[in-house]
Amino acid sequence: NAKTNNFLCALHFGRKLLGISFLDISTGEFLTAEGNEEQIDKLLQNLGPNEILVSKEHKKEFAAIFGDQYHTFFMEDWLFQEDYAFETLTNHFKTTTLKGFGIDQLNHGIIASGVVLHYLSTTQHRQLQHINTIKRIAEEEYIWMDRFTIKNLELHHSTNINAVTLLDVIDKTISPMGGRMLKRWLALPLKNIEKIRKRHQVISFLTKEEIALQKLQHQIKAMGDLERLISKVATGKINPKEVIHLKNSLESAIPVKQLTSNSSNEALNSIGDQIHPCDLLRNKIKEMVDEEAPVNVLKGNTIAKGYSEELDELRDLAFSGKEYLDKMLERETERTGITSLKIASNNVFGYYIEVRNTHKDKVPEEWIRKQTLVSAERYITEELKEYEAKILGAEERILHLEQQLFAQLVVWMQEYIVPVQNNAQQIAILDCLCGFTQLAKDNNYNEPVLNDSTELEIIGGRHPVIEKQLPLGEPYIPNDVILNRENQQIIMITGPNMSGKSAILRQTALIVLLAQMGSFVPAESAKIGYVDKIFTRVGASDNISMGESTFMVEMNETASILNNLSERSLILLDEIGRGTSTYDGISIAWAISEYLHEHPARAKTLFATHYHELNEMAATFDRIKNYNVSIKELKDKVLFLRKLVAGGSEHSFGIHVAKMAGMPQQVIHKANRILKKLEKSHSSEELTDKLHSVQNEMQLSFFNLDDPLLEQIKEEITHLDINTLTPVEALMKLNEIKRLLTKNKKASS
Repeated sequence: NAKTNNFLCALHFGRKLLGISFLDISTGEFLTAEGNEEQIDKLLQNLGPNEILVSKEHKKEFAAIFGDQYHTFFMEDWLFQEDYAFETLTNHFKTTTLKGFGIDQLNHGIIASGVVLHYLSTTQHRQLQHINTIKRIAEEEYIWMDRFTIKNLELHHSTNINAVTLLDVIDKTISPMGGRMLKRWLALPLKNIEKIRKRHQVISFLTKEEIALQKLQHQIKAMGDLERLISKVATGKINPKEVIHLKNSLESAIPVKQLTSNSSNEALNSIGDQIHPCDLLRNKIKEMVDEEAPVNVLKGNTIAKGYSEELDELRDLAFSGKEYLDKMLERETERTGITSLKIASNNVFGYYIEVRNTHKDKVPEEWIRKQTLVSAERYITEELKEYEAKILGAEERILHLEQQLFAQLVVWMQEYIVPVQNNAQQIAILDCLCGFTQLAKDNNYNEPVLNDSTELEIIGGRHPVIEKQLPLGEPYIPNDVILNRENQQIIMITGPNMSGKSAILRQTALIVLLAQMGSFVPAESAKIGYVDKIFTRVGASDNISMGESTFMVEMNETASILNNLSERSLILLDEIGRGTSTYDGISIAWAISEYLHEHPARAKTLFATHYHELNEMAATFDRIKNYNVSIKELKDKVLFLRKLVAGGSEHSFGIHVAKMAGMPQQVIHKANRILKKLEKSHSSEELTDKLHSVQNEMQLSFFNLDDPLLEQIKEEITHLDINTLTPVEALMKLNEIKRLLTKNKKASS
């Protein structure tokens, strides 16, 4: 797939951190990063390398952490040394330091990068001058999403075959470079408001400038894969047809440069200013390579007519032979007076002149007789021998000369690797922005307002993927979501199964993601205080292959969320606790909600649940608000309105959904009878009363500080001067407090 990178990856296991490197030899992209297991896992999932190099020593460790879905190659341990890697990189980039690339502090990243380059040099990849820079993947600049979130939101892959992903819907790019760039933008959405706004400004401008948009798209469509073409120049593997393709692509970049440079939009100006016209390169190719050049240089007709005098002479000789022989025949007929002269050739002695026996006496003395036939004789002349030698050598020399001239051109073109790579980068950015403009026009997306508040206000939001899957003429029901850290931090969404709770959760995350990628969003309006982390726990899926149950997977994912909260996090929890018994589930869901509410980060949270008992939390916790996805009960059926409204919901309508699925009538009747019995014996009020009493008990025990021992400990800690305390003194003080508590415990027992 032209829109996909072919990344070779190396992974280095450090003591605390891991180093990773990605290199695409076909485009020259070289990336590195380091981080914990979660961060590295996220990068592997997002960038999807074709092969991963790991040291033999960490074979089992790699499989235990990252699974066995990757194609791995295990390398000797000695290669994973910082000194060797540093030397490999500095030799390749012809520098003495790596500071200029901003990776000099990434020791583990340097090791991984050195391993990748070493591997390429040992696998016959010697021409790597197109790999002329290495970039750090600066995690702090992008939204953090753990692997569960990437998987749950179905950004670019889905566990369901034939499922439509977000990438499928938003990819309106028309060049391979743009397609690859869009995947990177989706994997690494921005946090920098200024950079995001610049992208929005370009889309806003192009939305109004229809003709400019069409012209840009037309020129981008005419371009080839500049990145991969110039990489082939670097490796010397480019063919004549591709050289013409490269020239034509660079010619298409000229009107793009003019359109963007003359634009009244500052961000577009910046793109235009960075596009290099490459005049010398284009003119040299135009002058030297034939427009109809073949794929294979050995087929001939690669070098254009008029470029090489020697080549043109040889071609005249080789391809205008008949004309030359006709002239010779005419001349000799006139000289000898033999009207029946004939020039021909055979494999035995090449070119010859044939004379019929009746004219034998007119043959000049200098002709040499070669063969006597019944009615004629065959002769050769000095001129014929010279001509034959010339013509036989000409074709061979043409081929050799064309190869030589083409090879010289390819070496000369290598001077233009950097400007062409830079052009590819600018065209890719432009293609993504034109694609976002097209997306906004086609699907009625609007410009979001990004700011540095911590509020989120989406009015009339829609799910970008689901709205494209609806039957023709069926509108998507939009919904409003307002979250902040002051009075509506957690929204509890209740509602029946199939009512659309999960869609509301997902669309909120996708709208934020699209906005921070730089796209317009499927909403009437959106005010977004930029988000730095998105966590989702959507749907229960067993990880049987890893030996984990639904509930275990659910708890793992939720623990990852609770341990990584920040003030700007957006958390989406869907049916937490449904993988265990009802009472267990409600207890866990309640405890998680309370933890999120009381946590100093006050992270914005959407919590979809079918435990209606959780509606009671709104009475106790002032920043928890109840909403439900409305339905309309008719005589014998339920109508899903898919609208989010304030207030809790009392019923799940699970039996109704079973009926819709075609469950046998007797099962439906039996389920209804059992439900009525259970509702009588286990009233919801009873359960929520118990939850309240537990809540009060916990608060009492927590704040019960009139215990003299606790008062004593509190006093001691308050009067400690931490600035002057040595680590040893701190440990001794801790030991003293522990001894006091232990003594008190023994006394009380």
